[in-house]
Amino acid sequence: MNRNYWPLLFISIFTFTLGMIIWTVMSAIKLPVNEDESFLRSYQDVDANYNTIMISNQIFLKKYDFNLNINEKMFDLTTEDIKYSQRVLEKKSEHKNILKYGLNDISLIVNDKITNEKKSVNIALKVTKSISNNFDILLKNENFQNIDNQYVSTFEILDRNNWNITGTFEVDGITGSIFIKTNAI
Repeated sequence: MNRNYWPLLFISIFTFTLGMIIWTVMSAIKLPVNEDESFLRSYQDVDANYNTIMISNQIFLKKYDFNLNINEKMFDLTTEDIKYSQRVLEKKSEHKNILKYGLNDISLIVNDKITNEKKSVNIALKVTKSISNNFDILLKNENFQNIDNQYVSTFEILDRNNWNITGTFEVDGITGSIFIKTNAI
């Protein structure tokens, strides 16, 4: 009597495929999930309120002069980097090599455009790796020295990698948001 081995082939293919599906799911479960928190909000909130955030930035810039100094490089209230991938930034960005491995200096001054008065600012700033939330550096008002409404601080970068600088600055109920992609050298 001749045996038919075709059913064994189909059973082994089915078993192998089922095993690969289970292995894929188990491998995916073990990987960490890092949620994007641009502007210190969930990505769903940024997506739903992106136009409101950009209009608030325009109102902020009409009323105030914003000067953020990171390691002797001046920034305005910029969010242009949010639309670029990290690879595009490596080739075209003006924001390359801003951060240093080790200690970094940051200072902030916000002046009223009409009176030229230095304004008090509520700061919420995050320096984070572009691929992980494990090295987040949160900078709030208590991390800054306030010398006549000029805010000065230092923070330490412990990894040469790609970094994002994101956060909000609130003055008299008007919020400005920033998003900078850079790297540490």
